[in-house]
Formats: sequence, C-alpha cells, structure tokens
Amino acid sequence: MTSQHNGPESQTLGALVHQLSEQIPELVRSEIRLAQAEVAQKGKRVGVGIGMFSVAGLLAFFAVAALVTTAILGLAHVVDAWLAALIVAVVLLAGAGVAGLMGKNKVAEATPPAPERAIDGIKEDIATVKGNHRG
Repeated sequence: MTSQHNGPESQTLGALVHQLSEQIPELVRSEIRLAQAEVAQKGKRVGVGIGMFSVAGLLAFFAVAALVTTAILGLAHVVDAWLAALIVAVVLLAGAGVAGLMGKNKVAEATPPAPERAIDGIKEDIATVKGNHRG
C-alpha cells in the first residue's frame, strides 16, 4: 500500500478513489457551513432594513399627529391654521420618505439571500472533480 504523502502519480486508482470518497463529505460539510454563515450575515442586513421601514412608519404616524396638534398650535399665529398644519405634515412625511428609502436600500443590499460564495465554491469543486479546474 502506498503512503498518502506520495504524489498522485505513484498511487493506484483505487487509492485515489478511496481518498476522494473520504474527502468529499468534509468538503460538502464545509460548503454547508459557509452557506449558513453567509445566509446569517444577509439575514442581519435584512433586519436592519426592516428596522428602517419601522422608523419610516413611526415618522408617518407622527406626521398624522402633527396635522392635528403641533402644526395648528405652532404656526397658526404666523399663517392660516390649515397652512400651518400642511407645512408640518409635509416636512415629517419627507423624513418618513428618506427613512423608507434608506430601509429599502438596506434590504436590497442583502438580496438575493442565496449564499453566493458557497455556490461559487461548489461550482469550482465540481469543475475540479470533472477535471475542468483552471486554478
């Protein structure tokens, strides 16, 4: 029997197949671990984006409340009451729009949720096994 330290040229085909059958499960497990880590990282980015959407919703709620109270009370002395309420509402809705766009961009950064690096690694592994590796 030949030693594993010798080059592949000196090993029999049976020995090489045996080594391959021992190494493939570990390779698959490591690719699965990489995929899990990549999906978890993208999930965190999606969470930040959803949080930004929540901020946008909260600011929109404040805009509705401002239509009734702050706008009327704060600016009613300078302009007509309806115009004061409209000005405050537009400013708060603009803030909600900015937060919403920021949240959308955070979610877009995390998509697609597929583990791209792991998929590329598996494709390279398949090419290597088939003998098409360009390493």
